[in-house]
Amino acid sequence: MHLFSLYLSDKNLNVWHLAILIALLNIGYSQGRIKNIQVSRRRIMALSHIHTIPTYHKYFKQLQDLGCISYQPSYHPACRSEINLHFKWRIQQ
Repeated sequence: MHLFSLYLSDKNLNVWHLAILIALLNIGYSQGRIKNIQVSRRRIMALSHIHTIPTYHKYFKQLQDLGCISYQPSYHPACRSEINLHFKWRIQQ
């Protein structure tokens, strides 16, 4: 949950960005990683409760533009795309 709190401090992110990030953190946690997370749009949309593809693409693209994630698409239907989470903030100790 500490990783998510890093995103909460970013004033550029709204509820839709955070919903996608929570979904990605959930998927990454289940895979035991925050780098090279294997994802599908359908699963991210289901976990984030975003029901329209244009809304999903808008906020997903903004997360990329803000530097929160990097996305490596897979154009093969049997292979999942990969996402890396980025943390622009220094962790306070």
